[in-house]
Amino acid sequence: MKAAVLTISDKGSRGERVDTSGPAVTELLAGIDVSVEQYEIIPDERDDIKAKLKHCCDTLNLDIVVTTGGTGVAPRDITPDVTREVIDKEIPGMAEAMRLESLKKTPHAVISRAIAGIRGRTLIVNLPGSPKAATENLQAILAAIPHAVSKIQGDPSDCAS
Repeated sequence: MKAAVLTISDKGSRGERVDTSGPAVTELLAGIDVSVEQYEIIPDERDDIKAKLKHCCDTLNLDIVVTTGGTGVAPRDITPDVTREVIDKEIPGMAEAMRLESLKKTPHAVISRAIAGIRGRTLIVNLPGSPKAATENLQAILAAIPHAVSKIQGDPSDCAS
């Protein structure tokens, strides 16, 4: 599988903060044989996020796009809102699993607005911006990703097989 990891961060995009969540997510994805073909840090700007999500799905035809950052309730946290604008279908179970697992570690998990969904034949997953939270959330759904991608891309076999 081929993926993009997009870190959504104003400070990171300006070089004011070193991104550690993107590399941490990349390492976890490698554990399920996912090759990260695109890695980028972009600002919390609606048009930038939307254009990059569309490019990764529609032009690069990647299997998975994982975002880190912008999933909270701060005024500039818009990643889930923009993701919702570009997806065809939402996968609520993935977001629920991530929040449930995160809630075991922090009561702040309830304010995460991260979502997961499908655009065309691509799975898009929003993760929090901190490396600890991003990896914990991704680990909660990691085992389901290969099956989800297979189904999104048209695997006709029964799920119980």
